[in-house]
Amino acid sequence: MIDLAVYNIDGQKVDSLKVDEAAFGGSIRHPLLKQAIVMYHANKRVGTAATKSRGMVAGAGKKLFRQKGTGNARVGNIRTGKRVGGGVTFAKTTRDFRQRMPKKQRKLARDSAILAKLLGNNVVVVDGLKFDKPRTKDFVNILSNLKIERSCLVTIGAEDANLCKSANNIPKVAVLLVSQLNAGDICNYRKMLFTKEALLSVLGKDQASEN
Repeated sequence: MIDLAVYNIDGQKVDSLKVDEAAFGGSIRHPLLKQAIVMYHANKRVGTAATKSRGMVAGAGKKLFRQKGTGNARVGNIRTGKRVGGGVTFAKTTRDFRQRMPKKQRKLARDSAILAKLLGNNVVVVDGLKFDKPRTKDFVNILSNLKIERSCLVTIGAEDANLCKSANNIPKVAVLLVSQLNAGDICNYRKMLFTKEALLSVLGKDQASEN
């Protein structure tokens, strides 16, 4: 069992949770985690780079001059890649780099990523994050109170526009809903900040016990 302290926004311990590693698969599945991260980065690639091949540029297909007897080096038509204005040799074409993983594998990879953060003491739990209005300074102060000085992925249970706007201008800080969590985003950040509601949502009511 992993003991997690629950803090308020002032950085004071107000509660604690016991988390069973079995809720996240019991062990870190490194091959599956790597596959999920490779998929995450592949799916971010746009793949729209394209250049014109010799078949796409304007120009006649006739040989510029005869092969022998001119004293010049032999040449082909004007569209060859060796000439200015010609096509590109081995031209780039648009590609789809997207990869897929079954839903169950994606969930197992996500759980492995969270477990890795838990075992590395890189998970912080706060009892709640509520903002009456967007205010970046207040969010920075909360992170400081919780001693989060590195990149951080904030995980919440329900959409909160004021919270998202408050975090938008803070470098290396992102806000995600529990339903949007994935192994790639989790591994991109050093720390994870869960609201208590969000963590219980991931675990399920039967997997976490409160002290």
